[in-house]
Amino acid sequence: MNKILTTSGLLMAIALLLAVNIISEQTLKTVRIDLTEDQLYTFSEGTKNILKNLEEPMTLRFFLSQKLATGLPGISSYTIRVRELLEEFQRTAGDKIKLLIIDPEPFSEAEDEAESYGMQGVPVDNNNTMFYFGLAGTSSTDDEETIPFFTPNRAEFLEYDLTKLVYQLANPKQKVVGLMSTLPLQGDAVSPFMQQQDAAKDWMIVDQLRQSFEIRKIETDVETIPDEVDVLMVVHPKDFSDGTLYAIDQFVLKGGRVIAFVDPYSEVYQPPSDPKNPFAAMQAPRNSEFSKLFDAWGIEVASDKAVGNLRTAQKVQVRKGNQTMVVTYPVWMDLDDEQYFTDDIITSKLGNIVLATPGAIVEKGDIETEITPLIKSGNKSMQIETTKLGAFSEPEDLVRNFKPEGQFTLAARITGKVKTAFPDGKPKDEDEGEDEGEEKKDSSKDSSEEETGKHLTESTESVNLIVVADTDILEDKFWVRVQNIFGQRLAIPHAANATFVSNALDNLSGSNDLISVRNRGNFARPFTRVEEIQQDAEQQFREKEKELRARLQETDQKIREMQKQKQEGNDMQMLSFKQQQEIDRFRQEKIKIRKELRNVQHELQKNIERLETQMKFINIGLMPLLIGFLGITLSFTNRRRRKKLQPVKG
Repeated sequence: MNKILTTSGLLMAIALLLAVNIISEQTLKTVRIDLTEDQLYTFSEGTKNILKNLEEPMTLRFFLSQKLATGLPGISSYTIRVRELLEEFQRTAGDKIKLLIIDPEPFSEAEDEAESYGMQGVPVDNNNTMFYFGLAGTSSTDDEETIPFFTPNRAEFLEYDLTKLVYQLANPKQKVVGLMSTLPLQGDAVSPFMQQQDAAKDWMIVDQLRQSFEIRKIETDVETIPDEVDVLMVVHPKDFSDGTLYAIDQFVLKGGRVIAFVDPYSEVYQPPSDPKNPFAAMQAPRNSEFSKLFDAWGIEVASDKAVGNLRTAQKVQVRKGNQTMVVTYPVWMDLDDEQYFTDDIITSKLGNIVLATPGAIVEKGDIETEITPLIKSGNKSMQIETTKLGAFSEPEDLVRNFKPEGQFTLAARITGKVKTAFPDGKPKDEDEGEDEGEEKKDSSKDSSEEETGKHLTESTESVNLIVVADTDILEDKFWVRVQNIFGQRLAIPHAANATFVSNALDNLSGSNDLISVRNRGNFARPFTRVEEIQQDAEQQFREKEKELRARLQETDQKIREMQKQKQEGNDMQMLSFKQQQEIDRFRQEKIKIRKELRNVQHELQKNIERLETQMKFINIGLMPLLIGFLGITLSFTNRRRRKKLQPVKG
């Protein structure tokens, strides 16, 4: 009887388990529990907001060569990660996203479709079989955005890249960048006496930005920033009127984004010349002037000191009399990812950047803004007075007198709420005189109020600003070589300056939701214990290999000595016999050492296989065994309890 009850109970448990699985599959389909360390499957609030607020439907075509992916261990797990994240995008967006998973097999229509969308195929064999792993998105208005290939080295930015694609499809209009500069980024005015071919051209940085943005010139004496400007790019602000500074101030407080390039010593800036004093321009200050707004934002950039570093310093040529010398110039720096904040999308995976005489960004006052460094100098850097720079300076003295002071912030992101730099309201127009009459003044005031709107005293939301303490980062000679081929300018970059600026503008031109999307940790979780075993065995293997090579060199040296003696004709046969003995001995020794190498490799493989077996047992077999053991224990306990409770016959 007990056996029947036990069997029926087991069958009921199995049936109950199946029923729970079927019901949970239908009712708990959208329930997710993310137990990964970096919350890889939990969206940022910005991503959720963008997906849930989509107004028009879009189609995402995920091109993946699934059969080929299984044979690529280094990328197979990443394809699963991308697919799962795209499916999560579809679930969150509901009917606003249609996800199509397409396998572009060789010589198929699907492969033709992948190529038509610009997917990047990677050859995986000698037959030019292409592996596809990309995404093409189209909106209801036929706008198109693509990720030609998902590279694993951007795994931590996968959510941002996908969210950005969706955001751009939902907001297809090209972003407007307002360029306000005292430097000739967009060329100088063409003189009527200047030949057309000699006219100054746009800097290459502007040409590069025009590929992604609409660049609109903003004069340096404006009193309002046009509403259609998404990001204001201010370069070397100098001699700006209070009216212009007020316009920038109000633009920021209304939620406008600003990237400002300031400099304590702008190499490219040309001060006004004085015919009566030709040397005045050489000695004139070359610093930017933006302190009024910086004070409101809680930062300061010293106007008379540039940052230098010996480790990142570039070599420059200087003339000493009739000689040309190459010297280290600390204030021209070639920086790499050691100086970047790699958790920010702007500076991650960037490459080298060249800066010239940059300044240091420091906090100032009790302004409650958050300053996040994007680029820093090396640890052993120094602030150098700008009076020691220029045409009459001695570059060797900069090195000779260099004393490391610490690390300095060269570029930073500023976020948080800020107050106006003009608490008394809009500054009065200096050109507005009493002789214009009261009626004209009133009409001018009304017109101004219509244009500028209400005076804001603080930001309506958290601001998002980027400050770069260098203007020379934009000049061609510091990041690109330009070749003229058949009348067309060809840019050959040797530094990622343009990429940095483009990344910054791209990031700032997005919504607050897009900017807030955080990067993630690496989706790949390596087996550190396996790696330790591999490293230990590899070290043993290398030691044996080194020993073998040393013995080989020693024996070769002995053979060469014997050959030399043999050529001298002394006891040729005996020497040849000794030589043969030495060779035979070495061959035996070589066989012995190779056997030891094989043993090391075999032991390595055994240790890895043993560890893999243990992990499989723990992950696959241990938990069921523990559950089974627990079930058997409970069964015996219940059975003994029932026996004790049975009435005694008497």
